[in-house]
Amino acid sequence: MSEAHLFAIGVLLAWLAGIRVYLTVFGIGLAGFFGWLDLPEALQATQSPWVLGVSGALAAAEFFADKIPGVDSIWDLLHTLLRVPVGAFLAAAALSPNGELSAGMLATGAGVALTSHLLKSGTRALLNTSPEPVSNWTASATEDAAVIGGLALAFSHPWIALAIVVGLTVLFALAVWWLWRKLFRRAPKAQPG
Repeated sequence: MSEAHLFAIGVLLAWLAGIRVYLTVFGIGLAGFFGWLDLPEALQATQSPWVLGVSGALAAAEFFADKIPGVDSIWDLLHTLLRVPVGAFLAAAALSPNGELSAGMLATGAGVALTSHLLKSGTRALLNTSPEPVSNWTASATEDAAVIGGLALAFSHPWIALAIVVGLTVLFALAVWWLWRKLFRRAPKAQPG
């Protein structure tokens, strides 16, 4: 693969880690373990049975925690400290043929992971204002499907996946901004009479 393809894959992995960090690591490791992908040297640690076991167990825990309103927001808050550095590592590792991680890709991956994480957390915080749990479950299931589909598409068609991610990011950012304004618009001040 060319460096441009690896760059696109790195950005996509960082974006996915910002949404579902454990599922992303588990998916990469599983693909490497079964030989579906030839992972760069820096990502080969993800195919270790220990990493697969821990990330798989944590992905299952996240699957259930993310379906409970309120718990999902606490989970997201705690995982801000994990998703960003893991996203940075995955982005840099994807572009590292010899295991050395570049500072530029670490910074790019951190920014991308933080962006997707903030969009996810912001959307979920707004959904938690709704008293019914169906919207939360739907959002969580959509995120699970997006990460699984994104992983599959990232390695087979990285440019298509990157275009989808950029489009979805812009769309979600605009939707969150619009909804935020609608929900928290200041009431007009009374005119002195």
